[in-house]
Amino acid sequence: MTVGQIRVLLVDDHAMLRAGFRTILSTQPDITVVGEAATGADAVAMASALRPDVITMDVQMPDMDGIEATRLIVADPSIEAAIAIITTFDRDDYLHQALDAGASGFLLKNAGADDLIAAVRALAAGDGMLAPEVTRRVLARFAAASTPAPAATAAPVAVPAGATPAALSRTATGTLAEPLTDREAEVLELLSDARSNAEIASALFIGEATVKTHVSRILQKLGARDRVQAVVIAHRMGLARS
Repeated sequence: MTVGQIRVLLVDDHAMLRAGFRTILSTQPDITVVGEAATGADAVAMASALRPDVITMDVQMPDMDGIEATRLIVADPSIEAAIAIITTFDRDDYLHQALDAGASGFLLKNAGADDLIAAVRALAAGDGMLAPEVTRRVLARFAAASTPAPAATAAPVAVPAGATPAALSRTATGTLAEPLTDREAEVLELLSDARSNAEIASALFIGEATVKTHVSRILQKLGARDRVQAVVIAHRMGLARS
C-alpha cells in the first residue's frame, strides 16, 4: 500500500452498493478500500482494527444502526476516522441525529462517482462534507431540535434580525473560550451556507490560504473536529442564521 493513501471502510448492508463504491474508489491511485462491513457492530469492530481515515456509513442496518455505530466510533479516542453518513433526501430525521453523534457529513445514495471521490478526499483532508442540496434544511431542523429551552431564571439571549457578524460573535462570549472575530464570524456564516474555501475566498475578496487559517481558528474556538461539526455547533449556539 502506498504511503499517504486514504484508507476507506465501506459500511452498508447492501453488498451491491458496497461493490459499486469499491469499484469507483479503487480507480483512484490515492484511495484504498481497506474493508467492508454489513452491520453497525461490524463497522465498530473493523474501525478499531483497521484504523481507516474515512468511513462511509449507512443508517438502516441489522444488528446496530449507523447512528449508534457512529456514536461509538467517534467516542473511541484511538479512532480518528471521519464518518460520512449515506442517506436519501427523505431521512432528514436520521441526518441531524447522525451529525449530533459526530458524523463529519453526509452523502446522498444517488451521488455520482465524482461526488463520492471528492467527498472521501474532503473528509480525509479534515474539511468535512456538506451537500448543498440539503444542508440548509437539515441544519435548520437540527438547530430547532437541539436548542435547549432557557432556564426559568435566565433571560434568553436575543440575536436580532440582520445582526452584524460582530454582534453574532459577542453572543457567544462566555460560552466560547475566545470570541470569534468579525472576519471569523463572516467565514462561519458562509460555511453555514455550504460554501467551499474557494467560494468563501471569492465572496470575501481574500485568498484561499487566508480562508483556511480562519477556518482553523474557528474550529479551535468552537472545539469542533471539522467544518460540519462547526456549523452544527454554530446553529446550536445561535452563531449562524438558518
